[in-house]
Amino acid sequence: MKRLLLIGAGHAHAQVLKDWARAPLPGVQLSIVSPHALAPYSGMVPGWLAGHYSFNEICIRFDALAAAAGARLVLDELVGLDAERQQVQLRSGAALDYDWLSLNVGSTLTPPAVAGARVLSLRPLGALRLAWHETLAELAANASDQPLTVTAIGGGAAGVEALLAVCHRLRALQPTRAMHGGLVTRSTELLPGLAPGAVRQLQRALARSGLSVQLGTEFDDAVARSSDLLLWATGAQAHGWQAGSGLAVSAAGFIRIDAGLRSVSHPQVFAVGDCAEWANPLPKAGVYAVRMGPVLARNLRAALGAGSATDYEPQHRFLALLATADRRAVASWGRWSLEGAWVWRWKDHIDRSFLRRFDIEAAAASQSLEDPA
Repeated sequence: MKRLLLIGAGHAHAQVLKDWARAPLPGVQLSIVSPHALAPYSGMVPGWLAGHYSFNEICIRFDALAAAAGARLVLDELVGLDAERQQVQLRSGAALDYDWLSLNVGSTLTPPAVAGARVLSLRPLGALRLAWHETLAELAANASDQPLTVTAIGGGAAGVEALLAVCHRLRALQPTRAMHGGLVTRSTELLPGLAPGAVRQLQRALARSGLSVQLGTEFDDAVARSSDLLLWATGAQAHGWQAGSGLAVSAAGFIRIDAGLRSVSHPQVFAVGDCAEWANPLPKAGVYAVRMGPVLARNLRAALGAGSATDYEPQHRFLALLATADRRAVASWGRWSLEGAWVWRWKDHIDRSFLRRFDIEAAAASQSLEDPA
């Protein structure tokens, strides 16, 4: 019996489980490890922060996917990997051996401890869920007439979307309370990589919400002291265990992979999404993990002796849809950009359609309607 172990409830692994449910391989024991059975779709997180979606609405149900695939779901978290022994260590103290391993664990952030301010790290998403619920509960229970200051640290899409969303939600929660907000980034430009028109439209959205932007500014004690709530949205960081795993990693600690999504040092290990890095690094964006999913599913089958492997060819550009928290959104494609309420509806349709692909219960109901027998 060959042991295939998936670590992480990421977008690519959702596609692997769906593919496995369609056609499981005999003689393979499939297991997946994740701290939570519900895995949020990153594209809908800003809408959840803003209050437009409940948490359940934005999640892929990995318990249902695992059951459909005949996989064992282990609700635990990876804390160590010994690539030479082909064994992973879990937070519970358990150890799991594998013949083939696939890592889809995303990235993390390590914000500093700040006295007097609550800090919300935008990664990992499971921790963000708990921290955001605690923040909302605390603010609801402790009404105050003192101004509230929210500061996002990081000038990428995550920082901009999160700042707009959080301020929108908090203003709805305490409409009579004065609120100040701003974004601080060490970069000299906002939203690098987006179309110039999209950047201007998002700058206008920030201005409409009364939110300031400070470019070329380091986070320091002055910024910390002036903030009640900090949104930590700086660049992605590798998990601490990756550097000590025995796998080849980049200077930043991300797992180095080849075109087939395999570790360049240990071919029995696959890695996709933010935890991995090519020779020519890709941006840390969920769209790449989504596109890697079908290639990963095929190449895992090939590694197990079924079919042939293929290379992943990253797209040179992709459609970026950024929500502005007021049920409007901005689209960026190459040098083109669009903005409006209809872009939000378009984004909402795309996001919900993506989630429906992994709704096992809905798919079963649809099948029963088509084939009553």
